[in-house]
Amino acid sequence: MSDPDPGPGRAPSAPEEGSGRPARGARRAGARRPAVVVAVVALAALVAGGVRALGPLGDGSDAKSPAAKKPASVEVSAGACGRGWSGGTAGPQVFALRNTSTTAAEVYLTDPATGAVHGEVEGLAPGTTREMRVVLGGGAYAFRCLPDDADAVTGPTVKVAGAPAGGGPAVVPITQHDLIPVALSYQGWITARSVELDDLTDELKRAVDGGDLDAARAAWLPAHLVYERMGAAYDAFGDADGAINGADPAPADAGAARGFEGFHRVEYGLWHGESAASLRGPADRLSRAVHALRASWPRERLDPAQLGLRAHEILEVTDRSELTGRGDYGSGTSLATARANLDGTRELITLLRPLLTGRYPDLPRLDAWLDRSRRTLDGFASDGTWTPLDRLGHQDRQRLNSDIGQAVELLAPVATICDPRRTA
Repeated sequence: MSDPDPGPGRAPSAPEEGSGRPARGARRAGARRPAVVVAVVALAALVAGGVRALGPLGDGSDAKSPAAKKPASVEVSAGACGRGWSGGTAGPQVFALRNTSTTAAEVYLTDPATGAVHGEVEGLAPGTTREMRVVLGGGAYAFRCLPDDADAVTGPTVKVAGAPAGGGPAVVPITQHDLIPVALSYQGWITARSVELDDLTDELKRAVDGGDLDAARAAWLPAHLVYERMGAAYDAFGDADGAINGADPAPADAGAARGFEGFHRVEYGLWHGESAASLRGPADRLSRAVHALRASWPRERLDPAQLGLRAHEILEVTDRSELTGRGDYGSGTSLATARANLDGTRELITLLRPLLTGRYPDLPRLDAWLDRSRRTLDGFASDGTWTPLDRLGHQDRQRLNSDIGQAVELLAPVATICDPRRTA
């Protein structure tokens, strides 16, 4: 496989095994701080026990690694933020952050000139100590302590000797305020999709009600794909998500499942020989759920803090659901669904782009891999008909898995970069 935009000395890496789950509920899950481990991409995040170093780290196997250095004890408090560190030489650094105050705090290691964050610890409880490991180039640094329910405090500026190059990357924080316009724009985009979904689902229902199952099968996929493009908003849909495309049984268990509703229930019946009469109830309930979503959506509000996480999760779940066949209930359209999920990811990246530009050096590579994934998926469609997943040859499967896997890996830092941080 060739990297579409590898850059000097770069080669594509294997997709990281993440925390994606094939169940629909996984899309609605997600802590405020996503647990993402990416060691190869240019802007990586190492998350362990609430500690982040925004750059690739050594593995502790040699004397130059962070694990081989004695930690510098650094105080975390409003009156003595950063006390205990007087500088040093460029390279791996280990800090033992001690919260000597009476309230929990977040701690950032920053560039005092730009505010860029090189590493962070969240939820450092009073009286506790936690390590932060980072790789620093030569330059000026300062710890910034952000106690709960109190103003941020910046400690003294400390000089690190050595060449500026060679340190791990840093990120200028994105705030909740920065993400609000993105959320509003995405909310409007979802509004337009909900109208389209409403119309196409009504077309599906009319075909079922009229007993024309061929027309129903033709109408099912366009309606379903509209919903799949809306993946970043599922968490805001509430009960409607369960009724439209919710927690489904395994395909092998679908015939005997109770409470099986939504698009996949209709799909199962259409491709397993059920009569139009038996499908009128599921199609009617699906239509009513879609109408209810369209009516309620203007009153809903997206959480801006979740947008970066959703950009990563959409394709992560696709990788573990559609590319394994777990989301196919008979139509053989898993690849069409994956393509719709890719569209949904692209929409979020488009809206987040002004915030990512300048913060994510690998954004051009991400664009290239998303484009490559699109071209690969489009190669399995002809005149509106998609190749079933189980009919792909071995090489095609490998290429598809590699393309989507690389895109998922490059999306992981988006979740970390767009996780809002306090600045005051």
